[in-house]
Amino acid sequence: MMNISQKIVSVRGKQIGGEQPCICTPVVGASMEQILLETEEICRKGPDIIEWRADFFKDICDTQKVLETALAIRKIAGEIPILFTVRSEKEGGNPIPLTETKKIQLLIEVCKSQVVDMIDYELLYEKELVSLRQVSKEYGIRMIMSYHNFSFTPQKEEIVQKMLKAESYGADIAKVAVMPTSPQDLLVLFHATQEARSQLSIPLITMSMGGLGVITRLAGWMFGSAVTFAVGQNSSAPGQIPIEDLKDAIRIVQKYMLSS
Repeated sequence: MMNISQKIVSVRGKQIGGEQPCICTPVVGASMEQILLETEEICRKGPDIIEWRADFFKDICDTQKVLETALAIRKIAGEIPILFTVRSEKEGGNPIPLTETKKIQLLIEVCKSQVVDMIDYELLYEKELVSLRQVSKEYGIRMIMSYHNFSFTPQKEEIVQKMLKAESYGADIAKVAVMPTSPQDLLVLFHATQEARSQLSIPLITMSMGGLGVITRLAGWMFGSAVTFAVGQNSSAPGQIPIEDLKDAIRIVQKYMLSS
């Protein structure tokens, strides 16, 4: 197993950054009814973390409905940690009728409600990042700071710098997701993950997207990525694979690593 050198973040007893990679499964329903049915189905499959991708929610402009839905998800999820994420279209998300200011206001209200355990926000918006981090810390909500590149894979040094930047802004967890254009890009990401793990004092999450990047979702934990994303019912990003297949693949790899 990998040698742990970064800090472990504990959320509802779940160790993020420990020996075992966590599997996060997205909820992407458009209505509250769809979301709750999807959450029930996903919970039966035993994810480590549930991510509510609220940019798919048709009532995202209604803060009260968002909070009511988040509370309903919590009641179903029990002690499974909940990650709340809203991505705009340019961040690879579903088109949403919210300005960045409105999105920040929504995230602040979600933090204040304390019905979720973590939020995710893009490194791209540095000014907003600082104020949101202050609120999330005040209410005990863990914060993932993310960098997404849906066009290409940057150089190793740039990927590492993105994660170091997240740490400098007070992130609990740093995340990078990039698009590969060749198998060489996968090696770049693995090397960057391994190097960042040796430099950061917080857990990190990395992945290559699309079909070519599937191997990073299966084996990223070997290089230091603390969380991998899998499909429960519906995918939220290119290259996600079903949670059952991901669990089996990780189990098989770990079985023969430990026996050798």
